[in-house]
Amino acid sequence: MSIRKTAARVAGVGAVATAALGLFSTGAANADTFVPLPGGEITQTLSDGTVVTVKLVGESANISPSMGATPVHRNAWVSASAQVHISGDTTATGGKIFPGYVVGCQVTIDGGNVNGGATGGASWDSQGNVTPQGGVNSGANLTLGPGQAKSFYVLDLEQPDDYGHEAHKTRNVFKGTDGSVTWSDETIGLNGCAGYAQARSFVSVEVETDNVISWLTLWGQPFSLG
Repeated sequence: MSIRKTAARVAGVGAVATAALGLFSTGAANADTFVPLPGGEITQTLSDGTVVTVKLVGESANISPSMGATPVHRNAWVSASAQVHISGDTTATGGKIFPGYVVGCQVTIDGGNVNGGATGGASWDSQGNVTPQGGVNSGANLTLGPGQAKSFYVLDLEQPDDYGHEAHKTRNVFKGTDGSVTWSDETIGLNGCAGYAQARSFVSVEVETDNVISWLTLWGQPFSLG
């Protein structure tokens, strides 16, 4: 199952999906586990005085027994809201928000970088900033072996390109000083991992001014997929 968002679901400065957080259960033997997560906040002042604040709020994960009912299958539903605010003496007129998750099988994703490498997703610099790469798919049906990690984006926005052909974007563009992306009960489906599995959210933001183009990334707290 892939995660898809259409351009019609982009409203105002955010791609908004109604929040639905809670504990779901199908019985004591296979009850879901609701995991509240702390989110986070970072603020960075760019070289020209632009101040960028990125927040991750209302973050949670709901871990459930897989429909596959085997040790190599995991299922989770994740929710959060990424919020960006631009201030200071700046010529910035908006930015781009790339929300996503890193999923690892028997690999540590505690630090900003992902030890053991990450494939099919994004590249990390020494400060833990994520740079989206062309060809990265959204959607969270992942197959991982021991020591592997992959990343995916929450958004898959359909829109015509300059020639009228269908194009897919993994970011939300906002104008002005504030932007957001909110997602609810997006699926992480993991197959093939017989060992310990983790996931971790990230929000990468691009801001462009007359003098500088800057990337910054906020990482969420890692959580277990079982």
